[in-house]
Amino acid sequence: MSTEEQHGSGRSRPWSRPPGASWLRALRRAAGAGAAALLLTAGLATPLDVAPRQAAAADDGKRVLTAAVAQSVDSLNPFLATRLVSTSVLRLMYEYLTDYDAGDGHAVPGLATKWTPSADKLTWTYTIRSDATWSDGRKITAEDAAWTFRTMMTDEAAGTANGSFVGNFRKVSAPDPTTLVVELEKPQATMTALDVPIVPRHVWEKVGDIGKFTNDKAFPVVGSGPYILTGYRADSYVRLKANPEFWRGAPEFDELVFKYYKDGDAAVAALRKGEVSFVSNLTPAQADALEGQEDIKVNDAPGRRFYALATNPGARAKDGTRFGDGDPSLRDLRVRQALFLAVDRETLVDRVFQGHAVEGAGYIPPRFDTYFWKPSAEQELAYDPERAARLLDQAGYRKNADGERIGKDGEPLSYRLLCHATDPNDKAVGQYLAEWWGDLGIGVELQCLDNVSDPWLAGTYDLAIDGWSVNPDPDFVLSIHTCDALPATENDTGATDNFICDRRYDDLYARQLAEYDPGKRAELVKQLQSRLYDLGYMNVMAYPNALEAYRTDQVASLKTMPEDGGNIYGQDGYWSWWSAVPADSGDDTEGGGGSTGVVVGIAAGAVVLAGAGVLFALRRRSTADDRE
Repeated sequence: MSTEEQHGSGRSRPWSRPPGASWLRALRRAAGAGAAALLLTAGLATPLDVAPRQAAAADDGKRVLTAAVAQSVDSLNPFLATRLVSTSVLRLMYEYLTDYDAGDGHAVPGLATKWTPSADKLTWTYTIRSDATWSDGRKITAEDAAWTFRTMMTDEAAGTANGSFVGNFRKVSAPDPTTLVVELEKPQATMTALDVPIVPRHVWEKVGDIGKFTNDKAFPVVGSGPYILTGYRADSYVRLKANPEFWRGAPEFDELVFKYYKDGDAAVAALRKGEVSFVSNLTPAQADALEGQEDIKVNDAPGRRFYALATNPGARAKDGTRFGDGDPSLRDLRVRQALFLAVDRETLVDRVFQGHAVEGAGYIPPRFDTYFWKPSAEQELAYDPERAARLLDQAGYRKNADGERIGKDGEPLSYRLLCHATDPNDKAVGQYLAEWWGDLGIGVELQCLDNVSDPWLAGTYDLAIDGWSVNPDPDFVLSIHTCDALPATENDTGATDNFICDRRYDDLYARQLAEYDPGKRAELVKQLQSRLYDLGYMNVMAYPNALEAYRTDQVASLKTMPEDGGNIYGQDGYWSWWSAVPADSGDDTEGGGGSTGVVVGIAAGAVVLAGAGVLFALRRRSTADDRE
């Protein structure tokens, strides 16, 4: 689905859990993948005044970065949050054991300064840094990490978002304040990419019911990341202040505000007027119109998300319960393949994305060349409407005298197509799909909603535009298609993207998770993508570029990821916003420091989740692969 705005990987889970996160983990997890348009607007004069205004010094001299977001926060509890905007905020509040290098995505120290596996790779020992503190002054210790993981292992609610990371853990201990020991049931290749926010035990052990705790009532919220949560109002704003004790150094901006704001055209207008400093998830038309304008730089970089078409295979729970009302015809592989064969990807790239995308193929975007996969010529479901018609005939869905395909119930075949109301690409793609499938004799009802999470989780859809932002380690976006990701019962959420359960896929997933050899693991990941492609429950239509723009008279510099030709928003970490330097600071270096008196607004756009339709930003689901 597209993490509505995943983890981080991408949990971002549908429009972007991503990613990520970019200032979001994206601030992960999704691109993303796959969520929801993040629009950064101007600064605040008072704590409750979130109206955009000309970028300038705040009344109190604070440097304020304001981000208007086109997605509601689902939770600020790191154990529960799945939407891209939520996990992006949390990525700024809580550190992980490791981070992704901005250059090539390899693991770099976070709360852990080093990590060592045993000879059999079943025991991992992490050294927790001794120079990090919680924002309330308490020392961060290995016991905080151990308590976080043990709680996820034993409390079902605490495993809602990132439970897949600890499913293979046997025991977690902290023999001393700087030593964390994780014992595994079997080898696990993601031990240097555990995209799990570490929380302070002395705060969270007092929480009675983690499943009901919102983490948004007592401010400031104790954290360890570059920013501290200081205020929140549902569907209005999230306010954070710079953490002076952050071990990497405090960010340049004193405050960061996310304001609920879903009009992308208004954000671009604000950029032109200098009321915001950065806009992400631009449409191609918006990006082209901004190109060459004074004091505005457009960044057009390869994206980390995919844009896909997902089918409802029949919503189900682990206990065998079927629910939802997906059209039963979609359980026939021939019908699903016919729909995919009628999609002209070249037209979508040229006319919808106006060349700012690459035609879709496998599940992992080409930006991650180690894992990128393409179907063989014999395997590929290339544009072929005549073959699509033949498959529908073979499946028993023939046309009547009016040219309509007739279902098994004697009624004309018609599907509901779920899409994100705030993403203009969704609407444009939906119109093309309706036309192409109409030529096959199939009716289409576009259902573009502000909230796609509810119908997606309930299984009350037939087809959906899906998308995820993918992390350098693709484990999370692969895990959401396993049988273990299904909800335990009809009333649970689970971590599944769209209710896929295939034992062969599960076997390949388990094998790649246990494979430490990079080359062998990459081959298994490609086999996983091949199996997912052949199952035909989802089909990647495109890999959109990251289209962004910022005002050079307000932002002197910020870090992209990758650093050479990469994107700004939706990264696998917090690098851009932690490193951002105001234009009047006289300092274009990255990281801490500071000048006075600039209020910078940032607008970051949505990636509608991912085969979560990039992206339905439904939920981020458990990692840094953000669903958008």
